This record gives sequence, structure tokens and C-alpha cells, in this order.
Amino acid sequence: MFGVRVDAAAKLEQAAALWSLDPSDATEVVLAACNALVAGLDTPSLRMLAAGSIRELRGSGHQIAEVLQAASEELAIDYPPPGSMVGREAAVRAMAARLLNGDVSPRELTTWAHRKFGHELPLAEPLAVLDDVYDTLPYTDDSVDDVDADVRAVAVAIVDRSADARPAEPP
Repeated sequence: MFGVRVDAAAKLEQAAALWSLDPSDATEVVLAACNALVAGLDTPSLRMLAAGSIRELRGSGHQIAEVLQAASEELAIDYPPPGSMVGREAAVRAMAARLLNGDVSPRELTTWAHRKFGHELPLAEPLAVLDDVYDTLPYTDDSVDDVDADVRAVAVAIVDRSADARPAEPP
């Protein structure tokens, strides 16, 4: 059961990071909060977040930010300030983790990173470059499988780098 809780907390953390990048729709955050409750996590702010009507919470960034901040403190998960560099990097790590979990494809990840950050965010730069590589595949000897493997390797490096920066979990 502990692993399910950790996974639910990680998914809420990822949803929060992605929401901090684009606070126009809190649907994913609300759903992640609901899943965290089902997994056995329970805090007052998490309940508020899960109880929020998705329709009511769309576009109400200030309310979500306050409740997310409180829930993240109660659950000891990271919640980057919206619009911050830390938040941008957390969003890249969240999407890289989603690739490794099979939730997005390699091409979806590179396209997302390139559209969101261009070649301006160092952590996302290798993904933007690989998005360009996908575009030039018809003119090279590389295959989609080759580039997909490169994207996965970059995603592993991004996720491993974030794991190295965190304190070890208790046994």
C-alpha cells in the first residue's frame, strides 16, 4: 500500500508542476488529488482540492495555487511557484517521467518541450534538438526507433538527475 501512496503523491506532484506551467485548467490536478485520496493519502487541503468542481476550478488559478501550496506542505511534495524557473524544470521532469511510465510517446514529449520552451531552457534543450531530428528523419539514415531510443535516454537522464537532487527515502 505504501508504494501506491508514493505513486499517487508523485502523480499529484507531476500534475502540480504541469499546472504551474499552464494554470488555465486544473482538471488534472483535481483528478490527481482524487486518486491520491483513493490511494489512502488524506489531508485537509487534499480533500479541498479533490472536492473542487473541475468546472469551478478552471481558470481560478489563485484559489488552486493556495490549496495546492497547502496540500504540498501537508504531503511533503514539491510544488514550484507558477511561472518560475524551478516550475519550468519541474514540468520537464514531470513530462519525462510520464514518458517513462508510458503515458506519452517520445515524439509527444519532444514536441511538447520544443513548443513550450523552444531552445531556451537548458534542461529541455536536448528534447527540443531531438524534436528537430524527428523533423529531418526523411533526409537521414536514422529511424524513428533510433530517435525514440535517444529520447528515452534523455528522459532517463532528466528523471535520474532530479532523483539525485532529492534526499533518499526512508527504508
